[in-house]
Amino acid sequence: MSGEAHTLLGRGSEFEGKLSFEGQVQIDGKFKGSIVAQGTLVIGETAEVYGDIMTSNLVVHGRVEGTLKASESIELHEPSKVQGTLETPVLSIAKGVHFDGECHMTKAGASAASKSSSNKSTSYTSSASYLEASSLLDE
Repeated sequence: MSGEAHTLLGRGSEFEGKLSFEGQVQIDGKFKGSIVAQGTLVIGETAEVYGDIMTSNLVVHGRVEGTLKASESIELHEPSKVQGTLETPVLSIAKGVHFDGECHMTKAGASAASKSSSNKSTSYTSSASYLEASSLLDE
């Protein structure tokens, strides 16, 4: 991840609605709604995000609930808590992350809307505190 993130919602702030942006943005506050972005979205440790996210790259350190779609990659870092559905070609889940939901591995650069039924899709449901992403890709 190159470049510096510009904080959109600082710690202690709250916002409800629809967010769209280009570039790299970090959220450290509370957000409820939908996010559509061309670039990288960073969810900070103090952030709580409830809703659907569609972006190029997603990096999570905080709490997120919803459907998360990234055309390039999703990274879940400790101490994140993620509940919902993930769709991405590249997934990284660090030890100590709590993930509860489903994961669908898509082809790189494929948007969810244009994804054909011939794409390999792997589903995994877990309430464990640690997943090894490599085991998802080996199936």
